[in-house]
Amino acid sequence: MKIALFTDTFAPDINGVANTLKRFTDYLKMKDIPFRVFAPEGTNDDLFSAHIHRFASLPFFLYPECRLALPNMLKIKASLQDFQPDIIHVATPFNMGLCGLHYAKKMNIPIVGSYHTDFDQYLKYYDLEFLSSLLWKYMNWFHRSLRCIFVPSPSTKEHLQPHGFTNVSIWSRGVDTALFHPYYDRFDVRIKYNIKRPYILTYAGRLAPEKNLDLLMKIARSLPAHIKHQTHWLIVGDGPLKEELQKKALEHMTFTGFLNKEQLANIYAASDLFVFPSATETFGNVVLESLAAGTPAIAANAGGVKHIVQHDGTGYLCDPDSVSQFVHYITFCLENLHKRIQLGHRARQYALTQTWESIFDGLLAQYEEALAHQTDSIQLA
Repeated sequence: MKIALFTDTFAPDINGVANTLKRFTDYLKMKDIPFRVFAPEGTNDDLFSAHIHRFASLPFFLYPECRLALPNMLKIKASLQDFQPDIIHVATPFNMGLCGLHYAKKMNIPIVGSYHTDFDQYLKYYDLEFLSSLLWKYMNWFHRSLRCIFVPSPSTKEHLQPHGFTNVSIWSRGVDTALFHPYYDRFDVRIKYNIKRPYILTYAGRLAPEKNLDLLMKIARSLPAHIKHQTHWLIVGDGPLKEELQKKALEHMTFTGFLNKEQLANIYAASDLFVFPSATETFGNVVLESLAAGTPAIAANAGGVKHIVQHDGTGYLCDPDSVSQFVHYITFCLENLHKRIQLGHRARQYALTQTWESIFDGLLAQYEEALAHQTDSIQLA
């Protein structure tokens, strides 16, 4: 099987989609499965590979870390004719995805796609809800030609089906439990960030409106005084709200900026709880990473995250708008060491079952089904 992958984000971009696709291509290399990636150039693009074709790009206004490519259509056509893929996978509904869709139709190549981001949910955070109807019309038009639409969680599947999406299948996410684990030296993080308080609470992700970070700040301010005075917050990531959040920050709240995977893994392991209020996640990779580190998650009961966190099993799920629920479960966990240890142990055990290889094996099996459907269709014709 030869696979052509069209995407608007790829390593070294730092986001869940880019990380997932990079892991997928690493898996394909390991399995000696031929592939080509068509992706935008990034502002920090320092990777070169004969498998990856890059194109000039502009930042996407809703998500500047992702790029809108300005593809060279002739170059793409020549590359596809040379490579002769058996299947095309579009991981974006925008420029690169449109190219993949165009050539799949023109060259009669089976095409599948993956839906990674609920952009319609982002609209309300940017006062663009009036575009919702137009966005759904476009998304329906784009996806109706795909033999299968892969989504990362049952929640996303449930979200799409009322909008007329069919042939939707789950393509979940895994975690590298050899990298994300509980066995780092916790004092490294305490020394680096000058943390002297007993408890560390951590958030990791993009610092942007759709992550519900106003709620995070309210949670931090609303903790009982005896808990607040024993807690140091680590806010990991970057984004358009960073400067504003820093102005609102409590005294013992550190903004780390972007960290590499090893640094992030160390912070997860050093943390007592992972706090994640975002209600717009199609999956929630950072939540699964925290669980792999043996760190329970206190998270919004919404989106893909609610399928990762087992309430009272690997953490607690809260109403996405309820400061009081987040405060209650954070306080409960910090005051109950035995319970926190129990949750952390279960979190690690759950993460150990979520291997990338088994997830990618399943994706290839679904590719095979799409190809078999193409063969059946030809025979019937």
